Amino acid sequence: MPKHLLTLGLLAALPLSALAETPADAAPVWSGTGELGLAVSKGNTDSETLVGKLAMGYEDATWRHALGASFLYGRSDDVENAYRYEFFADSGYNINDHSYLFGSIRNERDHFASNEYQWTTALGYGYEAIESETTRLSFEIGPGYRWAKLQGVRIHNNEAIVRGTMDFSHQFTATTSLHDALLVEAGGDNTFIRNDIGLKVKMTEALALKAGLETRHNTDVLPGTKKTDTLTTINVAYDF
Repeated sequence: MPKHLLTLGLLAALPLSALAETPADAAPVWSGTGELGLAVSKGNTDSETLVGKLAMGYEDATWRHALGASFLYGRSDDVENAYRYEFFADSGYNINDHSYLFGSIRNERDHFASNEYQWTTALGYGYEAIESETTRLSFEIGPGYRWAKLQGVRIHNNEAIVRGTMDFSHQFTATTSLHDALLVEAGGDNTFIRNDIGLKVKMTEALALKAGLETRHNTDVLPGTKKTDTLTTINVAYDF
């Protein structure tokens, strides 16, 4: 519980730096997307899977901030078979039109993975390679540290890491867009890789349907645990 409170406190505190730098007559404008999806199967096997995501961002001439959360919950024949939730927050200080310095935190808990939890924090350099009306591509790289605990045992794998990200988005038409986000947290004991790609089609100004594929990979896992997990979703998305 204290770690959950710490995470929520950090998420709440990070945007305050943006507010402090923003003139009183120019209130910061945050934008974001919320997603929710539900799959229910009845018959020989009764199963329910619920997924949700929330991502928010804010950027001005000096600062850029992002925060969000996601969860996955599943049951099959009244037996829980998936339970994962994650929080993240990033803050960046713009050096010029293309370069910035960033700090990030991420907390993930998974009841069915090799690691019961992973905490990571990192500092580094970011670069906006492409920024146009339709396309955006950015990269981040920097050193960090990871606190991790194996599932069901009192064994902690804490280590220094190198964190890298790639974030790509493209607007095909006024209603159709593609977003791909890659995260790599590389350490001596374990390297975590996550790629989340999604195609979104707007139905109204705010509502959209989004088809997504998330791939997660850990190089070091417990015996009997697969290294790669994939999650295919079709969610209702709400832009604000």
